[in-house]
Amino acid sequence: MRFAKGHGTENDFVVLPDPDGVLDLSATRVAALCDRRRGLGADGVLRVVRWAALGGDDTVPAAEPGVEWFMDYRNADGSIAEMCGNGVRVFARYLAYAGWLPDGPDTELRLGTRGGIRTVWFEGGDATDGEVSVDMGPALIGDASTAAVAGRAFPGIAVDVGNPHLACVTDVELESLQLEVPPGYDPALFPHGVNVEFVSPLTGGSGEVAMRVHERGVGETRSCGTGTVAAVVAVLRHAGAGSGTVAVRTPGGRLRVTVDDGSTTLHGPAVLVGHGELEGSWWDAQV
Repeated sequence: MRFAKGHGTENDFVVLPDPDGVLDLSATRVAALCDRRRGLGADGVLRVVRWAALGGDDTVPAAEPGVEWFMDYRNADGSIAEMCGNGVRVFARYLAYAGWLPDGPDTELRLGTRGGIRTVWFEGGDATDGEVSVDMGPALIGDASTAAVAGRAFPGIAVDVGNPHLACVTDVELESLQLEVPPGYDPALFPHGVNVEFVSPLTGGSGEVAMRVHERGVGETRSCGTGTVAAVVAVLRHAGAGSGTVAVRTPGGRLRVTVDDGSTTLHGPAVLVGHGELEGSWWDAQV
């Protein structure tokens, strides 16, 4: 059973090639794979599967014509997630490595996710190197709310990027935040949990901000693609702007987000670190 390891700005993933959808990918197995002591270690699992092979999975929307591949993404605790912006770029990089990109002159790749279709392209036309960009679709701004860290409330706004976020723009020194435990949030507004971002405001026309994030089902991660999009939407709104391009410094590296009318685009690296084979007896024991 083959696997790969990859990351996007140190938001890391185990990639499982399963084109025909034959793997029994239980929550227990996902959690074991992502465990950094007894498994391979990762923030999540990306199963590379043909959309048509997932017809019996009621968490997956009906396959759309012309879209072959589906990103079956799982959080580190085994729970199912709708989208992952860093993950979808690593997913596309793996398709290039495996030789599974569609033939033809098109430079854009359409992928299925639980959060909807995502269009990916390789900057410079090189599918094996350079930045990967993904059209993340519209970011839907919801209600104002607050996140609580160590008894302190941080005002923010709900942002839906295919999955739920609470983005908090703050002048507080981000390194001082205690994110070892999940921030408090309003469960009535986020009944299925929420990713919480803390982001510095735009200042001095720099076009760059810093961000930390706590992901539901994972913990604090070095980066989060969808969280970066949500953070930029919140930062632009805080600055009185509805569109623009902002660079985001995460602990794991630098990403860029472009917000236009009705659309958001995430730009950043996607790295495959290595490839290997899982021990069959270990896999079988994770039940």
